[in-house]
Amino acid sequence: MSRKYLVIGLGAVVLLALIGYGLYSAGVSAGRRAPMSAAATGAPGAAKAGDIDPQTGKRILYWHDPMAPTQRFDHPGKSPFMEMQLVPVEEGADESGAIQISSRVQQNLGVRTAQVTRGTLDRPIEATATVGYDERDVVLVPARANGFVERLRVRATLDPVRQGQPLADLYVPDWIAAQEEYLAIKTLKSPGAVDLLEGARQRMRLVGMTDDLIRAFEAEGKIQSHVTVTAPIAGVIAELSTRQGATVMSGAPLFRINGLATVWINAEIPESLGAQIHAGDPVKARVAALPGTVFQGKVDAVLPHVDPATRTLTARVQLANPNAQLLPGMFVTAQFANGGPRDVLLVPSEAVIETGTRRVVILAEEEGRFRPVNVEIGAEGDGQTEIRSGLTAGQTVVVSGQFLLDSEASLKASAQRLQ
Repeated sequence: MSRKYLVIGLGAVVLLALIGYGLYSAGVSAGRRAPMSAAATGAPGAAKAGDIDPQTGKRILYWHDPMAPTQRFDHPGKSPFMEMQLVPVEEGADESGAIQISSRVQQNLGVRTAQVTRGTLDRPIEATATVGYDERDVVLVPARANGFVERLRVRATLDPVRQGQPLADLYVPDWIAAQEEYLAIKTLKSPGAVDLLEGARQRMRLVGMTDDLIRAFEAEGKIQSHVTVTAPIAGVIAELSTRQGATVMSGAPLFRINGLATVWINAEIPESLGAQIHAGDPVKARVAALPGTVFQGKVDAVLPHVDPATRTLTARVQLANPNAQLLPGMFVTAQFANGGPRDVLLVPSEAVIETGTRRVVILAEEEGRFRPVNVEIGAEGDGQTEIRSGLTAGQTVVVSGQFLLDSEASLKASAQRLQ
């Protein structure tokens, strides 16, 4: 039994010796790295651009954050982007965060590429809208005199009316006294009768008789106590403010008529596209109820208000409405011209990676190297996206498998942080 305990004791001594040696080796290694560690923290006497790294013997060009390689720093310290230590870039090192992949692995990943080209991009802006009345094509029909609605010929709102169509017959008792006074003066043979007749005509105008009615009365000599109210324009009765048998006062509105020769559509435009639409721009509109029919119009105004809930602007469009085919309340698809085609830099839309805070494309270089590049994009249409900055014509971008390559580049940047 004592021999067994002796063996166990010797094993424990050996284990403790190995642990002590390991700790000693770690301390020596840490001591060797101490100069660059101090430099990385930005302590006094830290390294600066142009110094020689004592570990590699190479000159330090600058420091950068591998997740934002375009930003360079001439001293070590913490990254302003990720709150981690900056990484030194030395002479002969890869400064772009690029990765290199063999052709066999590219084939396995399904990597496809396309060239950055110049071309024209003409993407009309489309928006949904609803048809409404043209509020400039509205007429109020008032009562011209005090009276009674003896007969109402239009009895409901939205009834269609033609121009000149009778709407109501009014009985106006005030006209009777004014006309009788005119006839009495006309029988006088006195020298001042002409002036008195003109005064009688003026009183007939004051009680609401039009010049046409006055001339008809003078020609016939027959008292007229009724007047027929007619529609001044064609359209629909948008508002009916009286009923048969009702008493009306002079100037009181009887009808409101909305014309249908033209209509308005109110299109909701995203706030980001509002600057591309201007008053006078041509518009094409289509409705599902009339397949194959295209209505031509133009932007009447871009209303100076942004809906806080939808972040959209309202573009008011005036459309010709032949045969009154467009009815208020219809849904419309409006297509706005945005200034015609423009010569721009284009890449396939599938090449652009949206990260939420930036747009990235994977640039394919020689010898199987791939590098992520931040880009600024513009309009999009027909599977093409406008590139405003970050690329030049003739470069090659990845259009398939780019997400795997972007992930690989991110992993490489993370590994550099841990070195």
